[in-house]
Amino acid sequence: MGMDAEVSGRIGRLLEAQHDEVIKRWTAAQLGMRARLTEAELLRDTSELQQALLAALSSGEAADLTAPNAAELRAVLGELSRNRARRGFMPTETASAVFALKDAVAEVFETADSSVPSDFLEFSRFIDEMGLYTFETYTRAREELIVEQGQQILELSTPVIKLWDGVMAVPLVGTLDSVRAQIVMEKLLQALVDTSSSFAIIDITGVPAIDTQVAQHILKTVMAARLMGAECVISGIRPQIAQTVVSLGIEFGDIATRATLADALLHTLRASGVDVVRRKAG
Repeated sequence: MGMDAEVSGRIGRLLEAQHDEVIKRWTAAQLGMRARLTEAELLRDTSELQQALLAALSSGEAADLTAPNAAELRAVLGELSRNRARRGFMPTETASAVFALKDAVAEVFETADSSVPSDFLEFSRFIDEMGLYTFETYTRAREELIVEQGQQILELSTPVIKLWDGVMAVPLVGTLDSVRAQIVMEKLLQALVDTSSSFAIIDITGVPAIDTQVAQHILKTVMAARLMGAECVISGIRPQIAQTVVSLGIEFGDIATRATLADALLHTLRASGVDVVRRKAG
């Protein structure tokens, strides 16, 4: 709910007349944030908000946060929310930066004319809308940031390494779910194309447990690599993993398996025609 044009215009003129004082009080009301923001940063953010707010109040139309004349104000509030989300502020801290305006303008209204009580009440409601908008925008920005960071972690936890000419390796660590399995497949297939490799080693030494679902993800990756003309070797088959695979009745078919990554590398080198000879000491 916004303010009518007469009230918003009157408040806009009042805030404009006391511009420097409002900025000073508004910045001072956010002193608790100086641990992570400098006074210059607080002053900059507050000045930008003040300018956008005055533009919305002095547009000659009713001040409504959802209206076109408040587009700049929404943009500034949104940018403030996203910046604070990226810097690790709590949502209440971010919204409090807006709510602090109430304390900043309280004394300014006290020195105005007799219409202060009703004007201040209308303006207080408008500030509440600004604070809620900031809170909602912060929440969306934080969710997007979490998703982005999760994606980055997944990609970092699934490296594709070149071990030898024509031999790639994917060391898996942790649980392999559907999302991560898709990333593994995409990165491996792209690496096979980029390097023209004929062999890929999928190392599961760091996978704590193998169940039917995990096995299916691995098999799908192997089949996709085969369609690209590459053969896969599964390494890291520990005794516990081998027992689990047998007890679950999981069939790896004709897929080569090895106990260690070193054994798998030796297998792929020999399969590619490279002779590995141990040099005698002395």
